[in-house]
Amino acid sequence: MVKSYNAYTDAELKLSSHFTVKEFQCHDDSGALLVSDELVAVLEKIRAHFGKPVTVNSGYRNQSYNAKQGSTDGSQHCQGTAADITIAGVTPLAVAVYAETLMHTSGGIGLYAYVGGFTHIDVRAVRTRWKHKTPTGPEIGVGTFV
Repeated sequence: MVKSYNAYTDAELKLSSHFTVKEFQCHDDSGALLVSDELVAVLEKIRAHFGKPVTVNSGYRNQSYNAKQGSTDGSQHCQGTAADITIAGVTPLAVAVYAETLMHTSGGIGLYAYVGGFTHIDVRAVRTRWKHKTPTGPEIGVGTFV
């Protein structure tokens, strides 16, 4: 279920044991945002597996901010169902490989495999996988990361 929040009044509201509303706020500092319960549950499992905090680099994006990032209109970020994450000391590939064990037949996993890269996790109904080898390089569809 995707829920609506206000980043100003709900900032410290716990969505789970380790995540709060403010971690998913759009980087344009707008207040309204959406966050999927299913996404938070997947991120909690990733955190438990690695035993380290998960940093949400980009969570919810409104349409205006999403367009400035060069992303598509149908971005999962705009629906509150996606997060770009990093874990200190863990490679984006290791996160992607583990995420595949959680989402065998559904969800989006994007591997941004370059210095300063990250892993995109989303909880869409269909399964999709991709990687980027450079920050400006093309998206390459892949079958799996395992």
